[in-house]
Amino acid sequence: MELPQNLRTAIDNELASLPSKRLSTLSSELSMRYRTISPSPGRTSSSKEKFLKSQEDIVAYVAFRLPATFAAVYSALMQVQKQIPSWCPQTLLDVGAGPGTAMWAATTLYPELKHITLLEREEGMIELGKRMANNSLTPSIQKADWIKVDITRDWEVCPHDLVIASYSLGELSQDSGLNLIRKLWAITSGTLIIIEPGTPAGFLRIKKARELLLTAGAKTVAPCPHDNPCPISDKDWCHFSQRVARSHIHRLVKSGELSYEDEKFSFLSMSHAPGVAITGRVIRHPQVRTGHICFKLCTPNGLTSTTVSKKDKELYRKSRDLSWGSVMPSI
Repeated sequence: MELPQNLRTAIDNELASLPSKRLSTLSSELSMRYRTISPSPGRTSSSKEKFLKSQEDIVAYVAFRLPATFAAVYSALMQVQKQIPSWCPQTLLDVGAGPGTAMWAATTLYPELKHITLLEREEGMIELGKRMANNSLTPSIQKADWIKVDITRDWEVCPHDLVIASYSLGELSQDSGLNLIRKLWAITSGTLIIIEPGTPAGFLRIKKARELLLTAGAKTVAPCPHDNPCPISDKDWCHFSQRVARSHIHRLVKSGELSYEDEKFSFLSMSHAPGVAITGRVIRHPQVRTGHICFKLCTPNGLTSTTVSKKDKELYRKSRDLSWGSVMPSI
């Protein structure tokens, strides 16, 4: 996938303020901090205080993380769109919004969004997001409400159809994270999406969030094909991948030669109403063999492995295009 042209223009305009060598250095420093900063049990505020130390860091963040974050949010939203195809959200709340990445992804798939609210604690990030929004032709992006707030403290907003919290829980202590999830669900009138890194720790946060939301009466939309307890053991983790094209400057700051980047992420989508029932989801890369394809699936009956043979012509035809994260067609 590629970023929307208006978003690419917005990114290029921001990155033009820094020399490429300086951008590369800043991105390397951000990458190191991103891998090493983790919340302590007693922390009550966001780790962005240490992650983003200057206005230059905020600009470099656009090159370092925005494309990958967009890819993850877009991929999660695509799954929601497939599972509840008739749903057309009118309002969006982005919690821990950064420069508004989720807003750009959501309006790509849901152009009918009429009102967007973004919660972000960093003034510099809000200013950056507003500047980037000026490049959009979408009215809801141009007129979005930005609210400066620490999401771990007291704040109030009205319920929204679609609520997104991407890469926010990892910046919080466990208690703060669970309290935030409860609050997010309380202000979700339609569907809640939570996204975390595709790591064991990221998936564990998603797993705990799902458990809490199920007890609150939420219904699973994606990726799980059921509302049962997660069958994946603590020694494993469930995650997905979305490929996003890299621009020239993106390759430069990432010191990468490939024209693309694969963002690994874990996510959940919970709603007040169930989505379309599915028989299973592919949770690993399919193994293509001579005359058959092997799939690892999560199903309402737990984790299973299945093999589709060429002898079953119709199912084999449907299965050839399946990939990691796909919904398994009915057998």
